[in-house]
Amino acid sequence: MSNRTFNLLWTSSQKDLEKLGVNDFEYQAIEAQHDRTEIQGHVYELYLRYIVIANKLEEIYDQIVQPQKRILIRKLLDNCLGRVLELKHDLVVIDMNEFSYNDAVVEKLGLTPLVMELNVPKYFRREKEEMLNERKKFMDDILRRIGALDEEVVEEEWSELDAIKIIQTHERARQGRLRAQFMKELKLLKEKGKPDSSRDKSTTGLNAAMKIQKVWRGYATRRQTRRRKAEEMILIGMIPPQVTTARSAVDELAEAKLQRYDQQKEFQEEYEKSLVRVKEEIYTKQGAAMKEDIADEIRTWFKEYQKRTGRLPDFPSEEAGGSRHLLSRQATENPNKQQKRPGEVSLEEGLDKAFRPMQSAFLPEIKNGIDEYNEIWKGKDESHNLRQTYYDDMIYEEKYADVEAELRRIVDDIMRQELDLLQVALDRDRAQKGKKTKKGSKKARRSGKKGKKKREKDLTPDRTTESLFEELLTNGIIKKFPETPINSFVGDLSYAARSALNPSPGDVRHLIKQYCILPLGSETIRNFGPCIKSLLVAGPKGSGKTALVHAICTETGSVLFDISPANIAGKYPGKSGLIMLMHLVSKVSRLLQPSVIYFGDAEKPFMKKVPKTDRTDPKRLKKDLPKLIKNINPEDRIMLIGTSNCPWEADMKLMIQTYQRFIYIPRPDYGALSYAWKEMLSQYSGVPRQFDTGAMAKISDGYTVGSVARCIREVITCKRMLQLRTQPLTHLELINALRFGPRSDSSDHSFISCRKTKFSNKV
Repeated sequence: MSNRTFNLLWTSSQKDLEKLGVNDFEYQAIEAQHDRTEIQGHVYELYLRYIVIANKLEEIYDQIVQPQKRILIRKLLDNCLGRVLELKHDLVVIDMNEFSYNDAVVEKLGLTPLVMELNVPKYFRREKEEMLNERKKFMDDILRRIGALDEEVVEEEWSELDAIKIIQTHERARQGRLRAQFMKELKLLKEKGKPDSSRDKSTTGLNAAMKIQKVWRGYATRRQTRRRKAEEMILIGMIPPQVTTARSAVDELAEAKLQRYDQQKEFQEEYEKSLVRVKEEIYTKQGAAMKEDIADEIRTWFKEYQKRTGRLPDFPSEEAGGSRHLLSRQATENPNKQQKRPGEVSLEEGLDKAFRPMQSAFLPEIKNGIDEYNEIWKGKDESHNLRQTYYDDMIYEEKYADVEAELRRIVDDIMRQELDLLQVALDRDRAQKGKKTKKGSKKARRSGKKGKKKREKDLTPDRTTESLFEELLTNGIIKKFPETPINSFVGDLSYAARSALNPSPGDVRHLIKQYCILPLGSETIRNFGPCIKSLLVAGPKGSGKTALVHAICTETGSVLFDISPANIAGKYPGKSGLIMLMHLVSKVSRLLQPSVIYFGDAEKPFMKKVPKTDRTDPKRLKKDLPKLIKNINPEDRIMLIGTSNCPWEADMKLMIQTYQRFIYIPRPDYGALSYAWKEMLSQYSGVPRQFDTGAMAKISDGYTVGSVARCIREVITCKRMLQLRTQPLTHLELINALRFGPRSDSSDHSFISCRKTKFSNKV
């Protein structure tokens, strides 16, 4: 798509966002509501509309090339995503449920499930790709050095003698093949000379040619008929297009995106160079005059103030605004109102009190972004900038203000010194006239001790981040995880029979994006949005819990710390070793944000009685996990994520004190299994589109999606892929591989029996 296409898309998105902002401000002004059904529909509508706009802005930001537009679009995108999380927080309070549904609103807006799912911004990874590659290379070097990673096979350079031997071998083989062919032809010539009166060669050759023609014409006709039938079915939408047909269009689109990425990088570099150049020009040509103008303005104000009051003014500090605040003559300060950061949801308060919307920290920034668009970009004539490069006039205005602010700070320091000298001279004159001078009342300065949070003692002050990282990686605490995109967690959003106790894989995936990926991927969202420090993912074996953790790390470029009981068994022994371990995890995770601290078998530290066969000492971290979460600051992009197959075995009170959110992955139903079979098999071009995945979904009832993926990997090997065209895939092959996989019935029935516990209903 062209630059004009994305500009038009941005224009339409801004119109929708402006209308939505008006409705959102009205929502913020409502009074406390007792009718939760009515307010749920209003909040859910705002929530879906923000998701649609955020997805559009994400696409625009990913592809638009004009660098100054990208700054504003990025600001709007982050704030829209943050507003989505705030509205999600309100929905959780209203529904007392992690999953919210309202078909009436969806029908009113005319949305499909595909449009209702939030897209993960690509800039989370794309803008730090170089750093991630360097980190990956650093990890590979360390793992290779300790023998945990196979050495790369480096081909040795051949000497001239070895090359000659290889050439001689191939030449002798070639001559041998030629001699064999010659002897074969000589033998055939001798056989042709023998008499054969029983055959009529001309008749035999004609019959053979007719048989070949018959077989070939039948094959060609059948193939043409099958092709025409397939094209007709694709045309009327009965079967999807072949992978090879759609792949070319996908490849072309991917290539066009890569070209725009290169253009973005080129324009951004030019823009940054221009910022430096323009700033230096302003400093050089206008810096001295600007300093004189600012100083004269301040001195004039001093004189007027002294004439009016008979004394010299107090010069505001830099924190209070300096001369800019002084000249504005503001009688009262406008303190920055700190928005109350949304904390955990209280079920008791939610049930007993009327609902009141959470004060938004992102809505004012959205309004500022809308005003900036209307002032600068809405009516801007861009006919002379078809390539969409930067605008010099905008850079000049921006850098002129920056230079003026910097020079004003320098002049303010000089004026403070002049004011002190004037005050001393004035006091001296008064003393000489016999007047009692009034001692300059020193303003009581606030002491720097503001009830600061007690800092954790640094046990490794003299060590570098690289050495700490290497130690944790060598001991297996920092793990190298497989690249797993979040969309590999296959499944669609719920269509029917929806509840918090039976969410679809798509619902779980969407919740993971909102609770984990967005706060870890964006500093703006983490700093001002709802803060979730810990989360537990529970479900039967093979349901994809660990894959979700890997997907979170992949999408956000996070470092994975594994402090599972089985992983830290025998490492950092004793009380002092445990203290050092938790210190290293806390320190390095803060230095290498974003970070994910993974805790497998999350129920074990809180079990009343640990099995005697368990030698991992799981209760070792029972008291340290809450401390670890407490030390995570609201602005830190760090999250503790636990996984559990049987959370009912733990003490619920202790688990609820550790984890703020709980996500339950149920066993897949028929729809989820059918979708999984279809998606996974469609990745292989040799599998026919008419393959009955519904039958496999019925047969695999009780199995998890992980079992389905394992079954397909076992059956469709590299050798089997080459045979798919001649030997089509059969259900029997999949059934034979599936019957040896684990079922999820045994653990899942326990999940269903425990679904009314606090664990299931925790918000």
